[in-house]
Amino acid sequence: MTKKTTIYDIAKKLDIAAATVSRALNNNPKISAKTSKLVLETAEKMNYKKNNLAFALQSGKSNSVGVIVPRINTNFFASVIMGIEEELQAEGYHVIICQSNEDEKMEIENINTLLNAQVDGILMSISNVTEENSEIIKKVIQKNTPLIFFDRKLNIDEASSVTINDFQGAYLATQKLIEQGCNKIAHLSGNRSIQLYEDRFAGYKKALEDNNIVFNENYVIQTKSNVESGINAMKELLELATPPNAVFSSSDFAALGAIQELKEQGINIPEDFCVFGFGNEPFTKYMELSISTVDQSPIEMGKVTAKLFLNQIGKTKNVTMEKNIILMPQLQIRKSSIKLQKHI
Repeated sequence: MTKKTTIYDIAKKLDIAAATVSRALNNNPKISAKTSKLVLETAEKMNYKKNNLAFALQSGKSNSVGVIVPRINTNFFASVIMGIEEELQAEGYHVIICQSNEDEKMEIENINTLLNAQVDGILMSISNVTEENSEIIKKVIQKNTPLIFFDRKLNIDEASSVTINDFQGAYLATQKLIEQGCNKIAHLSGNRSIQLYEDRFAGYKKALEDNNIVFNENYVIQTKSNVESGINAMKELLELATPPNAVFSSSDFAALGAIQELKEQGINIPEDFCVFGFGNEPFTKYMELSISTVDQSPIEMGKVTAKLFLNQIGKTKNVTMEKNIILMPQLQIRKSSIKLQKHI
């Protein structure tokens, strides 16, 4: 096994102090340009690799930022990560991506790994099991590591957040269904212990109230963000004595499942039943029956999250940013919620 070159090897080769080599490699202004040039050239010839962890421990800065998401294999979180990377890489930061897979133990392990790597900040979307009094989140705060939540958040004074207005998005989506003549609107809700799903439920319910439509608790079914869950929920709704004639889903994937079950039962969309999703996943646009949905602007969310981090560590001088930023949702109206005009 080839022995790694150290700063002591370079110092011995040049007959100078190891401290001088270290300073030169870290661009210390106290080292002359001539010495710095000599050290850098020698380091390159000797194939020296900088120990980033050791440098981080010594300097307290790693130029790395940790990003934790519940799932990497979704367009939404992949797009958020893309936005984060575009902003941070331009500032010389490396992005370390972790996935909790909606698992508390994995989330704790991710955070501990990032803290041990001396990351300069953690940008995080919590799992569906993370609690407000989570000990691991307290550990991040105690270490004074900048913590910024995106999409899914905890209400913690010491942390910042970037979210969209989930209440408004749900309200507008439900309102559009009502404008199409739908008066029995069901809601496929996510886990409402997570704030964004509670906000989407509240927006849906408020739109019904403002339009004098009686809220029916039998029309609200908690689902996971997958197709199978949407299929099962729609089966349950269609078995009611008075089934709904529209559904607003907190997930595009559950909305897709609902559509599949409606088609299976021979129900025409949108003539007899309208569907509205949330997320603007790519498939919603390209299906033959395109799905109306709420766009969450994930790339913008990633960029704003990264900018908020940079702002908080003083990288964006003379720029003031809010501690908690709320982006506005955009509706994408498509075939699944627009009833065909009947010709007389």
